[in-house]
Amino acid sequence: MIDEAASAELPRAIALAWGAVPSPQRGPKREFSLDQVLDAAVELADTGGIDAVTMPALAQALGLTAMSLYRYVASKDTLLLLLQEQGMGPPPASIAQAKGWRAGLESYAAASGNVYRRHPWMLDITITGIASTPNNLAWIEAGLAALADVALTREERLAVVLQVSGHARFRALVERGYTDRADATGDHVSSVVLSEARLLGRLVTPGRFPNLHATLESGALTDDSFDNFDFGLARLLDGVSEYVDQRS
Repeated sequence: MIDEAASAELPRAIALAWGAVPSPQRGPKREFSLDQVLDAAVELADTGGIDAVTMPALAQALGLTAMSLYRYVASKDTLLLLLQEQGMGPPPASIAQAKGWRAGLESYAAASGNVYRRHPWMLDITITGIASTPNNLAWIEAGLAALADVALTREERLAVVLQVSGHARFRALVERGYTDRADATGDHVSSVVLSEARLLGRLVTPGRFPNLHATLESGALTDDSFDNFDFGLARLLDGVSEYVDQRS
């Protein structure tokens, strides 16, 4: 909760996210809490994607009239901001409980990925800056706390957290793409990857794409024992570790 003076200067959507908008003293009593409204919106999104979350659809899910819903959220933009905050939830304790900064950031990346897997529609909400809602800021705080004892400047710590966040989001985006293709064809993800490798094998010639051709010939695309994203995150953190060692 933020103090009353600060809340008076906030956009209403942000103030709602912080619980800083008092309940109206006049008018009919509200049937639901804001959390209940947002839980219903999350359920719509989990079932039908972000496009399924409309003001009329949410009102119907709650058994409200469209006009009644506006007593809780005044616009679609407000609803989407609060929906993203609800879907994000607070960071898990596993990040703070990890032993060492590297394990903390690995836990951070894994937990971020889990959020996107539970709520893949969150990948469809455009990033317009650092979200100013409590759960989102709590995630950034958790990442910065993992780096609190590392010999980095404040700017560098924030940059590392944003890189790890971006890695987790991109991984979830790619995984969702393959999962959606597999669902559409009724195949397993591994079958989609194999089909893709066969297609590329017909298109990629050694004369035009010598390095890509050699990579495909090696079976790198279909090697289940090697995780590209785990490797990428490990090398990112290796780079941070080496940078810290050099500064020390």
